[in-house]
Amino acid sequence: MQLNEQIVLWNQASIKLMDIRFITMKLHEELRSYRLPANGFLFAMHGHAQIKLDGITHEANRFHILHASKGCCLDICPIEDEFGYYIIYYKAMILLPVRQEILSMMERSSPFQIQYGFAPNNPAAILQKVQLMHKKWEEQGVLERFHVKALFYQFVHELMLQIQSLGIPTLKADLAAQAKNYLHEHYAEPITLDILAERLDSSPRHLSRLFKRETGSSPIDYMIQIRMDKAKELLLTTEATLQEIAVGIGYPDSYYFAKMFKRYVGSAPIRYRMENKKQRTGPNLPSASARYGIVQDSSRLYIDYDNHYQYKGEKKLAMYQSNKTPLAVTLLLCLTLLLSACSTGATNSNSTNGGTQSPSNQASATASNESSINQTAEAEPQKRTVSTVKGDIEVPANPKRVVVLYLLGDVLALGVKPVGVSAVEDEAAFKNELTEAQNLGTWFEPSREAVLALDPDVIIVPSEETYQMLHQIAPTVYIPYEKLSIEERLKKIGEVLGKEGESQTLLDNFNAKVEINKKKLQEAGILDKTVSIMEGGDKDMTVVTTKRYGRGSQVIYEYLGMKGPKTIEQEIENSKDEATGKSVSFEVLADYSGDYIFRSAYEGMTDLSDNVIWNKIPAVKEGRLIEISFGLSYYNDIYSLDKQLDFITDSLLATVK
Repeated sequence: MQLNEQIVLWNQASIKLMDIRFITMKLHEELRSYRLPANGFLFAMHGHAQIKLDGITHEANRFHILHASKGCCLDICPIEDEFGYYIIYYKAMILLPVRQEILSMMERSSPFQIQYGFAPNNPAAILQKVQLMHKKWEEQGVLERFHVKALFYQFVHELMLQIQSLGIPTLKADLAAQAKNYLHEHYAEPITLDILAERLDSSPRHLSRLFKRETGSSPIDYMIQIRMDKAKELLLTTEATLQEIAVGIGYPDSYYFAKMFKRYVGSAPIRYRMENKKQRTGPNLPSASARYGIVQDSSRLYIDYDNHYQYKGEKKLAMYQSNKTPLAVTLLLCLTLLLSACSTGATNSNSTNGGTQSPSNQASATASNESSINQTAEAEPQKRTVSTVKGDIEVPANPKRVVVLYLLGDVLALGVKPVGVSAVEDEAAFKNELTEAQNLGTWFEPSREAVLALDPDVIIVPSEETYQMLHQIAPTVYIPYEKLSIEERLKKIGEVLGKEGESQTLLDNFNAKVEINKKKLQEAGILDKTVSIMEGGDKDMTVVTTKRYGRGSQVIYEYLGMKGPKTIEQEIENSKDEATGKSVSFEVLADYSGDYIFRSAYEGMTDLSDNVIWNKIPAVKEGRLIEISFGLSYYNDIYSLDKQLDFITDSLLATVK
């Protein structure tokens, strides 16, 4: 157990107590497969019980203490007499942004995701704190709850002391196994990566990486496979309708289910059932009435990334209409029959006049046919071939249904409103422009099901991983944004969207605006001043040491051409355009502070108003500290850069008015 790192993380985390209970179980009572709703400590007060945490057995006697993480499967079986215990539920959060070393510690040795149990050598010290915590928690007053939190830290401190002295072994929670178990138990419910990570008290990115390393697939792909396996079983062993099977395995309707089934299994559900009919004949075939047992509740609400499907009896509300295509086919067939009938009528008429057409009639018919062919050609969507890092890709000439991850502002600036986007940071420059777009989850692990349901014309992604996830759904263009300049990236996206002219106009207008703002700052005597960009502020500050870190660095250091102090300029030169930041202690922070400081602002950031060292820095002391919203400064697309340029220039000018 890396105890020093554990203590650092306990100190870094924001702790919220969720509940404190005292529970008594009789001899023949049992708790089976209970999933902890939060991280928890279990403290045995009296009696003897066999306790399992994710299958690991602990013999718990009086004063035995156990810790388990959120999502852990808990079993309790009292032995000999009744078993009484306290359980303390808590939630621990590492507030972002935070130094990379803290994030690395969390992945390596998080104290909130380990499991252990032991009998303390000084139980009286722990018992006193646990009993007092429970008493104060029951009183429910604001001051009492504050007292409970203080006692909880004392309780954890005492545990750390005893764990250190006893050398207690710990077991890191198997998140991948917990995730698999959860998916097998809840596959028929609406599940997203964010929901799964929240259930297991993990970050979506960490859980996804760990799960993929252990299983070879993403959590959502794993869940889809569970659903497909269950669907095949139901198709072969019941007479359930597609609608009943769809709802029973967690899909909104039969159309969506059939689309997913064909993509993952290779054939339509009905064809699969017919082709495997022999496999489901025999004495064990359920009666027709058995199919109604598949769905326990005929009224179901399905919510996934803001997709809402609601069933009440036979009524269905959906965000998309699955009948549009069949209707279009029907109309086209009718039109074809009508034209055929007209053609037949003309032939019959000619037949009565000798069975031949006059030259003028032949010419007229030929012209009519050519016109029909031209109209058909015009009706078909035009395609273009775009060169990408993944080879040439054929895309629609004018895509109408665009899905884009991370590079949202570039697409918006080109006049295209995407139908699906990755999650948008609060206060992002373009947030209000995307209220009608489907939220697909994080940009590094979007929901494949949600993307598939949107039926996109083209998908634009920022990473190799997202390309591999989505490229089978629709034409997918991988834009390696970290390796491309703004100009190169915007031109490539413009090419994909058929907006080449617009992309150049945007760049010309932005560059012209930069020159105007530089002139304003020059006239105000600011352009030659030094600027620092900082973030954080608990025990140290992260200082931006590159032009590509975000937080306004590209606008300030690259486009406006402003400089940092010598210490930062040297770091920028050494960064070679990689997105880097440096952790700097408050004792030497003044050496990294320019004439102006931009500090990234976000909810929950450290309040430095009483920090003596911070307030002695000239830029802070003399009113040249500017807070820039984390959401506004997070992105570096052309839309966001334009808004950042306005904010940065206006804020700098405001200091001399």
